[in-house]
Amino acid sequence: FSDNGISADGRQEHPELIEPLLDQYMQTLVNTVKTRYCGGVFVMLDASVRQDSETAKAGIFLAMQYPVEIPGVSMTNFLRTAKTEVDGKAPAIRTWTKELSEAMKRLKMDPKFASRSVNEGFSGGEKKRAEVLQLELLKPKFAILDETDSGLDVDALRIVSEGVNRAKEANQFGILMVTHYTRILKYIKPDIVHVFADGHFVKTGGPELADELEENGYDQYLPEGADSESALA
Repeated sequence: FSDNGISADGRQEHPELIEPLLDQYMQTLVNTVKTRYCGGVFVMLDASVRQDSETAKAGIFLAMQYPVEIPGVSMTNFLRTAKTEVDGKAPAIRTWTKELSEAMKRLKMDPKFASRSVNEGFSGGEKKRAEVLQLELLKPKFAILDETDSGLDVDALRIVSEGVNRAKEANQFGILMVTHYTRILKYIKPDIVHVFADGHFVKTGGPELADELEENGYDQYLPEGADSESALA
């Protein structure tokens, strides 16, 4: 996990404050988070905040492991509608067109994708770039990246990671990143690493913990007979 959120007195947040958020995995996390300190901003969600649209307006972004296709809705219309809902006002067409074009260029996306239906016919790498495009344009307060590295080749992994880093640097939001592998951590440097297995955090450390996992695997943290696919870092 990479998270730039710190407590008001400057201390890193305790993992037990994060652990309940992962009990029902990523989608439930988005719907149940109540309070979070994110890069200088407190995100407050009361019990009535249950719809994904309300969660997005509150500043929480989810990059899905398997982004869904939305036939008949162009990327341009989807992104501008989402931006309007999040900000409470529609962006000016001229400004928005330029911002979208520049963001797509940075992610090495074909300009034609702007007029295509959301994720329809996209490759795995193209879908992940489209997720990061949303991240850059919507400017959330806190981002949850659910195995964003899965299905990416070396070049796509680098481009997607650079997009995440660029968005984080520009907007100073916190990131909770879930992954089974350490390769993405060569590009997105974590502040804190947790091993999540059998419904709990079983190990917490710094970036060096990721190197240990790469060398020794997850088996030492799992109940006897459990599959390593059930573990996340």
